[in-house]
Amino acid sequence: MSESLVSIKLQQKQDYQFEVSFGDLMPPLLADEPAPMGSGLGPSPVQLLAAAVGNCLADSLLFALRKFKQKPDPLRCDVHAQVGRNSEGRLRVLQIRAVLTLGVPAASLEHLDRVLEQFENFCTVTRSVGQGIALVIEVYDSNQLRLKPR
Repeated sequence: MSESLVSIKLQQKQDYQFEVSFGDLMPPLLADEPAPMGSGLGPSPVQLLAAAVGNCLADSLLFALRKFKQKPDPLRCDVHAQVGRNSEGRLRVLQIRAVLTLGVPAASLEHLDRVLEQFENFCTVTRSVGQGIALVIEVYDSNQLRLKPR
């Protein structure tokens, strides 16, 4: 297993707006809190977390299917982060629900059962986040046949 260090920089622009820099090869991203704290001119930290979980899951599902030379494109992932108060009354992300949809019917993919059993194990972000936040992961095919969980 290889280890690496991922570094980003955040620079406050005004109020709750921060420019997030990922390095020289990528454009920066403006992050902002929604009103009334911020202006909502960019994704909030909760939205960025949900995007990271969804992106990692979609990448992992695609990777697992491509290992078997399958073509599920185009994939879609809808992510819903439930924010509420914890026992101390603090706002927290209580649950993240990710709904992945394959771009093709399940019947057209080989080894799909095996892929569905293992793809989450490839997902660095989701497995890490899942240690502290409840996760619900669903997978459907292009005909809206529910594949996971069953």
